[in-house]
Amino acid sequence: METLVRIAQLLLSLSILVIFHEFGHFIIAKAFKTRVEKFYLFFDPWFSLFKFKPKNSDTEYGIGWLPLGGYVKIAGMIDESMDKEQMALPPKPDEFRSKKPWQRLLIIVAGVVFNLIMAMGIYAGILFTWGEEYLPTENMTYGVVCDSLALETGLQNGDKIISVDGEKVEKATAITAYILLNESKSIQVERNGERIDIALSDSIIPHLLKGSPFITPRMPFVAGGFVKGSPAEAAGMQLGDRIVGIDSIPTDFFDEFKAAIANFKDTTVGINVVRDGQPLTLAVAIGADSKIGVAASAEGIFELRKIEYGFFAAIPAGAKKAFVVARDYLKQFKLIVKPETKAYESLGGFIAIGKIFPGTWDWYSFWSMTSFLSIMLAVLNILPIPALDGGHALFIIIEMVTRRKPSDKVMEVAQYIGFALLLALLIYANGNDIVKLFR
Repeated sequence: METLVRIAQLLLSLSILVIFHEFGHFIIAKAFKTRVEKFYLFFDPWFSLFKFKPKNSDTEYGIGWLPLGGYVKIAGMIDESMDKEQMALPPKPDEFRSKKPWQRLLIIVAGVVFNLIMAMGIYAGILFTWGEEYLPTENMTYGVVCDSLALETGLQNGDKIISVDGEKVEKATAITAYILLNESKSIQVERNGERIDIALSDSIIPHLLKGSPFITPRMPFVAGGFVKGSPAEAAGMQLGDRIVGIDSIPTDFFDEFKAAIANFKDTTVGINVVRDGQPLTLAVAIGADSKIGVAASAEGIFELRKIEYGFFAAIPAGAKKAFVVARDYLKQFKLIVKPETKAYESLGGFIAIGKIFPGTWDWYSFWSMTSFLSIMLAVLNILPIPALDGGHALFIIIEMVTRRKPSDKVMEVAQYIGFALLLALLIYANGNDIVKLFR
């Protein structure tokens, strides 16, 4: 069921994005009296699932069967339709090729602009409806828990993060992303009341790209839930109990408990807890998996920051958030072109995109991911690659500068090259997904 929910969210999100993107091309083309012959959600090679053409309209609207995007077929334009017959005829006044260069440029970039506007609008709606809640870095009361990579760099469990490269990172959950996107060289921490500067090697970048948590907020182990057949619940543990030790071993924090309990598999051991201020010891039978069947709770442990937005305040805040997300996404391309980062190994296709949606339907998550994908679609489309909007725009800009229009043959060859590059990227990204599934 979770898979079906993810697929449904992915298809709905992509449908909204594609329609809005193509509507940008469509509405600006219409504004310049350019004939649009088709407006399709998804592609329709050989046949379509649905189509109709309103009376007295030049445009056929439809839904294709291949859910890899969508398109508008603008008359007199060399695009994915590769309509050579039409291009062999004399230009007509209502065709794309008959329009002035600046008009053609606006038609081309309109899809990207509409996706950016859409992302700004969605972020504004999210901030207005739900506000923004996060854990400030300075409110990580107990410091951080380090994974093996962070420990190798010199960080220690319990370190309190002060800054990265001398810059304060406001949100605790953004620290790892900040290090990755800025290829940070150092991190400043407080340890035992002393400020320490720890150097970060470039070698950590490939590991962070693979999803290494690097550091996470450290927290006490408070029972927030029990799995079915929980040994701890069977021993009398209750929700809200704080686990502080195993036998004579103190475990003030969850990471300490997790490390210590591995030594007590297939034994019955005393788990020390504090309940309503009173210390208790529970005899818990530990199985071969070294687990006690308790989910940790973070509720009430950290002081979160909540920002509420009124309608008018949400609009500029949404625009700013969209700009920041777009900027950070662009930074990722700097990593991809560096072979030493091995960023290309982290590229994913539809499976990877689908997995970023939650397994249960949640409108906050859905709109958050849709706004991010809208920015991703805009950034990818504006890349100067033939067959993408950015490739078309580049040729028009060259024409405006040189005052010489590229021949139709040049445009056709460029389209084929662009299609080949995009197909190769599509195969590689989705192939990565399949390889990761078998791993």
